[in-house]
Amino acid sequence: MIDDDLDQFEKSVDRFFSSFLPTQRRYRPITWHPPTDVYETDAGVTVKIEIAGMTPEDFEISFQDQVLTVSGERKDLDVNKTVLHLLEITYAEFEIQVKLPGAYLESEIAAKYESGFLYITLPKPKEQKQTPIRIRVK
Repeated sequence: MIDDDLDQFEKSVDRFFSSFLPTQRRYRPITWHPPTDVYETDAGVTVKIEIAGMTPEDFEISFQDQVLTVSGERKDLDVNKTVLHLLEITYAEFEIQVKLPGAYLESEIAAKYESGFLYITLPKPKEQKQTPIRIRVK
Protein backbone atom coordinates (compact mmCIF):
# COMPACT_ATOMS: atom_id res chain seq x y z
CA MET A 1 0.00 0.00 0.00
CA ILE A 2 2.77 2.43 0.91
CA ASP A 3 4.58 1.65 -2.35
CA ASP A 4 1.44 2.54 -4.33
CA ASP A 5 1.07 5.84 -2.44
CA LEU A 6 4.74 6.63 -3.02
CA ASP A 7 4.40 5.79 -6.74
CA GLN A 8 1.38 8.10 -7.03
CA PHE A 9 3.26 10.91 -5.24
CA GLU A 10 6.29 10.43 -7.52
CA LYS A 11 4.08 10.59 -10.61
CA SER A 12 2.39 13.78 -9.35
CA VAL A 13 5.74 15.47 -8.72
CA ASP A 14 7.00 14.26 -12.10
CA ARG A 15 3.93 15.69 -13.89
CA PHE A 16 4.31 18.99 -12.02
CA PHE A 17 7.95 19.48 -13.01
CA SER A 18 7.46 18.23 -16.55
CA SER A 19 4.85 20.94 -17.10
CA PHE A 20 7.67 23.50 -16.92
CA LEU A 21 9.82 21.65 -19.46
CA PRO A 22 7.39 20.09 -21.95
CA THR A 23 10.04 19.36 -24.59
CA GLN A 24 12.39 17.51 -22.22
CA ARG A 25 12.28 13.75 -21.84
CA ARG A 26 11.04 12.87 -18.40
CA TYR A 27 12.65 10.38 -16.08
CA ARG A 28 11.50 6.85 -16.81
CA PRO A 29 11.80 4.13 -14.18
CA ILE A 30 13.89 1.10 -15.09
CA THR A 31 11.08 -1.22 -14.02
CA TRP A 32 7.49 -0.40 -13.23
CA HIS A 33 4.30 -1.95 -11.94
CA PRO A 34 1.21 -1.81 -14.18
CA PRO A 35 -2.18 -1.42 -12.44
CA THR A 36 -3.24 -4.82 -11.11
CA ASP A 37 -6.45 -6.20 -9.60
CA VAL A 38 -6.68 -9.50 -7.72
CA TYR A 39 -10.07 -10.93 -6.88
CA GLU A 40 -11.46 -14.24 -5.68
CA THR A 41 -14.62 -16.15 -6.45
CA ASP A 42 -15.83 -19.57 -5.34
CA ALA A 43 -14.18 -21.02 -8.45
CA GLY A 44 -10.73 -19.44 -8.02
CA VAL A 45 -8.60 -16.32 -8.12
CA THR A 46 -8.24 -13.93 -11.05
CA VAL A 47 -5.34 -11.53 -11.52
CA LYS A 48 -6.15 -8.73 -13.97
CA ILE A 49 -3.34 -6.49 -15.25
CA GLU A 50 -3.95 -3.37 -17.31
CA ILE A 51 -1.18 -3.24 -19.90
CA ALA A 52 -2.06 -2.16 -23.42
CA GLY A 53 0.26 -2.38 -26.40
CA MET A 54 1.55 -5.90 -25.81
CA THR A 55 1.10 -9.30 -27.43
CA PRO A 56 0.62 -12.62 -25.64
CA GLU A 57 4.23 -13.54 -26.50
CA ASP A 58 5.53 -10.48 -24.59
CA PHE A 59 4.65 -11.92 -21.15
CA GLU A 60 6.58 -14.30 -18.91
CA ILE A 61 4.28 -15.87 -16.32
CA SER A 62 5.21 -18.32 -13.57
CA PHE A 63 3.68 -19.68 -10.36
CA GLN A 64 6.01 -21.07 -7.71
CA ASP A 65 5.83 -21.28 -3.91
CA GLN A 66 2.41 -19.58 -3.92
CA VAL A 67 3.80 -16.55 -5.79
CA LEU A 68 2.49 -15.54 -9.21
CA THR A 69 5.12 -13.61 -11.18
CA VAL A 70 4.34 -11.70 -14.38
CA SER A 71 7.11 -9.89 -16.22
CA GLY A 72 7.85 -8.45 -19.62
CA GLU A 73 8.70 -5.27 -21.43
CA ARG A 74 6.43 -2.78 -23.13
CA LYS A 75 8.40 -1.17 -25.95
CA ASP A 76 7.68 2.10 -27.71
CA LEU A 77 7.54 1.15 -31.37
CA ASP A 78 7.10 4.76 -32.48
CA VAL A 79 10.66 5.93 -31.85
CA ASN A 80 10.80 8.74 -34.45
CA LYS A 81 9.83 11.56 -32.12
CA THR A 82 11.56 14.88 -32.60
CA VAL A 83 9.68 17.17 -30.20
CA LEU A 84 8.19 15.70 -27.05
CA HIS A 85 5.23 17.54 -25.55
CA LEU A 86 3.81 15.02 -23.10
CA LEU A 87 4.96 11.53 -22.16
CA GLU A 88 2.75 9.66 -19.70
CA ILE A 89 2.82 6.14 -21.11
CA THR A 90 5.50 4.02 -19.51
CA TYR A 91 7.64 1.94 -21.86
CA ALA A 92 9.98 -0.23 -19.84
CA GLU A 93 10.47 -3.61 -18.24
CA PHE A 94 7.92 -4.55 -15.60
CA GLU A 95 7.46 -7.21 -12.97
CA ILE A 96 4.50 -8.02 -10.77
CA GLN A 97 4.60 -10.52 -7.93
CA VAL A 98 1.45 -11.56 -6.10
CA LYS A 99 1.46 -13.95 -3.14
CA LEU A 100 -1.62 -16.14 -3.37
CA PRO A 101 -2.11 -18.39 -0.34
CA GLY A 102 -4.33 -21.39 -0.75
CA ALA A 103 -4.54 -24.40 -3.01
CA TYR A 104 -4.90 -24.14 -6.79
CA LEU A 105 -5.12 -26.57 -9.67
CA GLU A 106 -1.70 -25.65 -11.04
CA SER A 107 -2.17 -27.68 -14.22
CA GLU A 108 -5.26 -25.58 -15.04
CA ILE A 109 -3.84 -22.09 -14.48
CA ALA A 110 -4.60 -20.11 -17.64
CA ALA A 111 -3.85 -16.67 -19.07
CA LYS A 112 -5.49 -14.63 -21.82
CA TYR A 113 -4.71 -11.19 -23.21
CA GLU A 114 -7.70 -9.22 -24.39
CA SER A 115 -8.39 -5.51 -25.05
CA GLY A 116 -5.27 -4.34 -23.24
CA PHE A 117 -5.82 -6.53 -20.16
CA LEU A 118 -3.97 -9.67 -19.12
CA TYR A 119 -6.20 -12.10 -17.19
CA ILE A 120 -4.66 -14.96 -15.24
CA THR A 121 -7.05 -17.44 -13.64
CA LEU A 122 -6.02 -19.83 -10.90
CA PRO A 123 -8.81 -22.37 -10.34
CA LYS A 124 -9.38 -23.77 -6.85
CA PRO A 125 -9.72 -27.52 -6.41
CA LYS A 126 -13.29 -28.67 -6.05
CA GLU A 127 -14.14 -29.35 -2.44
CA GLN A 128 -14.83 -32.97 -1.80
CA LYS A 129 -17.63 -33.68 0.58
CA GLN A 130 -16.13 -35.36 3.58
CA THR A 131 -18.07 -37.87 5.56
CA PRO A 132 -17.53 -37.84 9.30
CA ILE A 133 -15.34 -40.61 10.65
CA ARG A 134 -16.20 -42.04 14.01
CA ILE A 135 -13.19 -42.73 16.19
CA ARG A 136 -13.42 -44.93 19.27
CA VAL A 137 -11.43 -44.23 22.34
CA LYS A 138 -9.76 -47.32 23.89
